[in-house]
Amino acid sequence: MTARPAVVRRAPGKLFVAGEYAVVDPGNPAVLVAVDRYVTVTVSHLPGTAVEITSDLGPHARLHWQNARLTPYDDPGPHDDTSRPGKPGTSGVPARPGRQGVPAGLAHVVSATETVARLLAERGLPVPGFGLRVESGLHDNGTKYGLGSSGAVTVAAVAAVAAFCGLDLPPEDRFRLAVLATAEIDPRASCGDLAASTWGGWIAYQAPDRSAVRDLAARHGVIEALRAPWPRFAVRRLPPPTGLRLEVGWSGTPASTAALVSDLDRRAWRGSDSHRAFTAATTDCVRACVTALEDKDPHGLLQQIRRARRELARLDDEVGLGIFTPRLTALCDAAEAAGGAAKPSGAGGGDCGIALLDAEAPRDIEHVRERWAAAGVLPLPVRPTAEGNKK
Repeated sequence: MTARPAVVRRAPGKLFVAGEYAVVDPGNPAVLVAVDRYVTVTVSHLPGTAVEITSDLGPHARLHWQNARLTPYDDPGPHDDTSRPGKPGTSGVPARPGRQGVPAGLAHVVSATETVARLLAERGLPVPGFGLRVESGLHDNGTKYGLGSSGAVTVAAVAAVAAFCGLDLPPEDRFRLAVLATAEIDPRASCGDLAASTWGGWIAYQAPDRSAVRDLAARHGVIEALRAPWPRFAVRRLPPPTGLRLEVGWSGTPASTAALVSDLDRRAWRGSDSHRAFTAATTDCVRACVTALEDKDPHGLLQQIRRARRELARLDDEVGLGIFTPRLTALCDAAEAAGGAAKPSGAGGGDCGIALLDAEAPRDIEHVRERWAAAGVLPLPVRPTAEGNKK
C-alpha cells in the first residue's frame, strides 16, 4: 500500500475581548480575536496501526487502539490492536476517552484523535497508523502565555488527522469535532478558543450546551452530532476595530481557566443574584461591543472595554477569585492613563491582558509599553490575524 502523504495544519491562538465567565453558560455572547501565534500539527505515515505523538513541549507517547481508545503499549490491560474502533453510541464504546498512561500534556491531542476516529468508524473507514508532531508558538520555554494553546492544538489536531485520513471537512464540522473532544476533558470549557482558532479574525461567539451535544454524540453517534442543530450556538465574523491598535501584555504568570471556573462553581455563585446581575451586565456589554465594531465606533468600543473591566473587578471583589493581579491592574491603569482601555483577557489570575489604544498615537503606545515593562508586564509582539485553521 502506498504511504499517505504527510498533512500539516495550523491553528492560531486567541484572546478574549469581552464576555469572560458569562460565556461559560450556553447562549451567552463573547467577543474574541485570533492572534498570529500558532500551533502546528503534522501527521505523517507510520506502518501498522501505532500512533506516535511528539511535542516540542516535551510530552511524547506511543499508543495503539484498544477498545476504541488510544492506549500506551505498556498498559497492563489486554491488547486489542484494531484499526477500526466500534461505533459510538453502542455499549462497547465509552463516552470518555481513557487518559491512563498518557502524558497530561497530550490529553487534548489524544481526545481530538479519538473523536476523529469515532467519525471514521461510523463511516466504515479504518484508522491508519500515523505519527503526530505538535509545534507550539504559544509558549515561552514551556510556560504558556494564555493564548489558548489547548484550543489551538485541539483544532489543529482535528483538522490534520481528519485530512490525513481522507476526510474533507468544512470549518463548522471541524469546530464541532473539537468541541466534542474538549468536552471529554473539560465539560465546562466555553470552547470560544476553538471558534477563534477555527474561523480566525474578530468573532462574536455563543457557546452551545456542551453536555447536551456530548450526550447527543454518545447516544446517536458523531455523524448525527455534526448534522443536528446545536441550540444556542452561534458564531460570526466581526470587522476589526477602526482607529485602534490592540496591544497585549503578558503578566509572566500562567493561570488555569478551568481551575478558576471550577473555583467559582464551588462558591455556589451560579444561580445567585450576583450571578444574574453579572451575566446581564456582561451580556449587554458584549452586545454593545459588537455594535461598536460593526458601526466602526472606536469611542464606543473603548467605553465598553472599560465597562467590561469594571464588571470583572466587581465580580472579583464579590467572590475573591483573584482575577486581578497587581501586574494586570498595572497593565490596565497604564492603558487608561494614555486614553485607551484595557482588561484581563480570559479568566485572569495571570496570563495576558489586552489594551486598545489610539493607532495614530505611537508615542502613547510606546509609553504604555514602557510602563508595562516597569511593572513586570512583558509586551507581546502579537497581532490580530484573519487566518483561521488552515494548511
